[in-house]
Amino acid sequence: MTAAADASAPRRLLAEWLRRSTWVDHLLLAIRIGVAALVLVGLVGSLAAGTYSAANLGSFFVFGLTIGSVYALIALGYTMVYGILRMINFAHGDVMMVGSFAGLFAAVALKDAGLTAGAPLLALPLILAAGMAVGATVSLGVERVAYRPFLHVRSLAPLICAIGLSFVLQYGARGLFGTRNRAYPDLGWMEGTIVLGSVSVPIPQLVAFAAALLMLAGLVAVVRFTRLGKAMRAVAEDRDAAAMVGIDVARVIVATFAIGGAMAGAAGVLYALVFKQITVFMGFALGVKGFAAAILGGIGNLPGAMLGGLVLGVAEALGPALLLEGFGLPAPYQLKDVIGYGMLVMILIFRPQGLLGERLSAKRA
Repeated sequence: MTAAADASAPRRLLAEWLRRSTWVDHLLLAIRIGVAALVLVGLVGSLAAGTYSAANLGSFFVFGLTIGSVYALIALGYTMVYGILRMINFAHGDVMMVGSFAGLFAAVALKDAGLTAGAPLLALPLILAAGMAVGATVSLGVERVAYRPFLHVRSLAPLICAIGLSFVLQYGARGLFGTRNRAYPDLGWMEGTIVLGSVSVPIPQLVAFAAALLMLAGLVAVVRFTRLGKAMRAVAEDRDAAAMVGIDVARVIVATFAIGGAMAGAAGVLYALVFKQITVFMGFALGVKGFAAAILGGIGNLPGAMLGGLVLGVAEALGPALLLEGFGLPAPYQLKDVIGYGMLVMILIFRPQGLLGERLSAKRA
C-alpha cells in the first residue's frame, strides 16, 4: 500500500498542476524544456568535437573568474545605490571609465618616475588608489547633481539626470582624451605567466582576481561590522525609520555613492590591467554587464552581486566553447554576449528576484 501510494503521488501532483495551470505556465514549461534541450545538444556537440583540451577549458574558466570579478565590482555600485534609494545609477559605467583613465595617468607617471620597475609592489596599489579616488569623486558629483535634489521626490527625474550625466562624462572624456584606444604601460613584473597544474595563467589575471576578491571582502566587512555599515543597512531597510532614530540619511547616501564609485574605479583599473587598453566608450558596455550581474545575483544583495558577476563572467568565457561550438557556428566567441544576456533573460523570466534574492527577502521577513 505504501509503495503504491508513493508511486501515485507524482501522478496526483501532475494532475493537480494541470488543473491549476494556465497556458502561460505551459508556455514557460515549454521554454524551460527547449532551453535545456539546446544546452544539452550544444554541450554534447562541443565535447564530441574535441576542439578544446582540458587545459584550454581551464584557462577559459580562470579568465571567466577574472572578468567576472570585475563585473562584480561594477555590480556592487548598482546594488548599493538601489538598496539605499531604490533607483539605478545609469552613470555608473562611465564612472568606471573615468577611473580607468585616472589609473592610466597614474601608471604613466609612476613609470616615468621609475617606480614600476624599482618598487613594483608599491606601483599597483598607487594606481588602484588613483582610480578609486577619482571614481569616488565623480560618483559624488553624480549624487550631488542627479540624486540629492530629488531625494524626497518620487519621480523618474534622477534616472533621467543620471543618463544625461552618463553622456556628459562620456563625451567630456572624448573631448579631453580623444576616441583612440589608450594602452596601459607595461608593468614588467606582471608580464609573465604562472602554471597551475596544466593551466598557464597570465599574472595580470591572477592579480586582478586577487585584488577584486580583497576589495569585495573588505566591502562586506565594512557593511557587516562597522557603524557606517549598520547605518547603511538601516537606511536600506527603512529610510524614514532610520532618520527617526538619529541616522544621518544624507550622509549615508553620500558614503554609499563614494564607496560604489571607488569600486567602479578599481574595476576600471583591473579591467585595463587584463586587457591592456581602454577607450572612452567602454563604460556603456561594461556598465550594462555590471547591471546584468546585479540583476542576475539579486539586486540590492551584496553577496548576490558578487555571485552574479562571477557566474556571468564564467558563462561568457566557457559558453562559446562548451555550447556554441557544438552547433558549428563560425567564430563562436564573437557571440559570447548571447550567453550572458540569454542567462539574464532566463533569470528575469523564471526567477526575477535573482539567484540570492529570495534568501534576502526571507532574512528581512
